[in-house]
Amino acid sequence: MAKYTLIYDLLRERGLLPASSIVIPEEAAREDLARVHTEDYLQRLFETGLSTLEQRALGVPWTPRLLRRSRLAVQGTLLATRAALADGRAGNLAGGTHHAFADHGEGFCVLNDVAITIRRLQHEGLLRRALVIDLDVHQGNGTAAIFEGDESVFTFSMHGERNYPARKMRSSLDVGLPDGIDDERYLEELERHLPLLTQSFRPEVIFYLAGVDVAAGDRYGRFALSDAGIRARDRRVIEFADQLGLPLVITLAGGYAADALRTALLHSIVFEEAIR
Repeated sequence: MAKYTLIYDLLRERGLLPASSIVIPEEAAREDLARVHTEDYLQRLFETGLSTLEQRALGVPWTPRLLRRSRLAVQGTLLATRAALADGRAGNLAGGTHHAFADHGEGFCVLNDVAITIRRLQHEGLLRRALVIDLDVHQGNGTAAIFEGDESVFTFSMHGERNYPARKMRSSLDVGLPDGIDDERYLEELERHLPLLTQSFRPEVIFYLAGVDVAAGDRYGRFALSDAGIRARDRRVIEFADQLGLPLVITLAGGYAADALRTALLHSIVFEEAIR
């Protein structure tokens, strides 16, 4: 959890994040959560608590503080999207909780921030079609399941084929990659698939889950990307959005280096590139 504060501190210390660019969220409204998550699941989150089995799947113990933190992260993505729609580009120094399903959480993800944001803005009539580019090393199974069969949202997940989750869901486009993949092969796959995302789909905004668990040495990653490879990846997604003239919303997703500062440094790359 320390990575979140460290990312903020790093960006502030480098002068990349002026106070005027920072928006502090309140907790997301329960009615917004209910546009994606089932009432039964929300009742357990808000009132009765999660069972031992559910907490084991989630990977962290349920507490009121966890729910508050999750609601703040959801609202952060909503505010970042509003900012991106107005200004072209914005990010959430959290978010990317793509393993949260409509009726349960797993893999450290309680609420699906991107899905909730899309549904809220669709409800307001501010958004019709969204593209989700998920480059976390783990498939965005919750997001894929939530939007399966929904032609208004295109979900793209490029992930470790043999990594978590064992049972993959069906994204609009899934690209499973082998363990140990390096910069060159990874970037080739990204370059090959990006043009496919808009061949028959016309999004109005792009959500980018910029997970850094693709880095060599990540505890849960199994990939072998260098820092330079991650920077090239992030730059390519940013350029892709710019070439299409589309607003870009950046969220963190996963990153599990042995040291929290190392994780924060890797996460800061996408914001450095976005600012640059």
